[in-house]
Amino acid sequence: MAAELRSRVADPTMETMPYQFGMEDAIDTATLEPTSGWRAGLPALAGAGVTVRELRASDASSLYALLTTEEVARFISPPPKTVQAFEQFIMWSHIRRAQGHYVCFGIVPDGEDAAVGIIQIQLTADEPPEWGFVMGSPFWGTGLFVEAATAVLDFAFRHMGLEQLAARAGVDNGRGNGALRKVGAVRKEFIANGFVGNGCVRAQYYWTVTRADRSQRKITWDLATH
Repeated sequence: MAAELRSRVADPTMETMPYQFGMEDAIDTATLEPTSGWRAGLPALAGAGVTVRELRASDASSLYALLTTEEVARFISPPPKTVQAFEQFIMWSHIRRAQGHYVCFGIVPDGEDAAVGIIQIQLTADEPPEWGFVMGSPFWGTGLFVEAATAVLDFAFRHMGLEQLAARAGVDNGRGNGALRKVGAVRKEFIANGFVGNGCVRAQYYWTVTRADRSQRKITWDLATH
């Protein structure tokens, strides 16, 4: 499908983490109401070669080492700058999940204990839900992303009740756009002023994937019993 020309400045979950250092301090955890379902905690989704599960504090060191390298960080807004900052991001992700606004799965290859990347879904009142992902470069081209993303998309549509997820990727991010295409996303728009990073404005593509798209794919993932 040809991309529709559209110019807007946006906050892309594909390339921008919706967390900034210190945001968790502004949330009063005492006011959180009891939750159920996915808001009470994310399950582990297990399959051949990889598990995706809720982030743990012990993932901070691995994520810091893998997601702050130049080849990874060039396609995203600046990630947390220290291991401590990643720990606080993980704490924040749990709080926002309990509030029903955000989920973040860690990507854990078989044989590893810690996450080597993340897949996130952001829910807002005024915009369609958006998802994004980033993974350490040693695991690029291994097929892990497609396996992990398939599990998270199926979870989003089957267990979170979502009908559609959107994503944005820089026009120059060939790997990210290719990954979206591999999981069945459809490119919908061209966003001329989509992302501001490192002092420059970059164009983006806007992608969507729907529940109907996913229902046509064979479901090979089950909720792991943990």
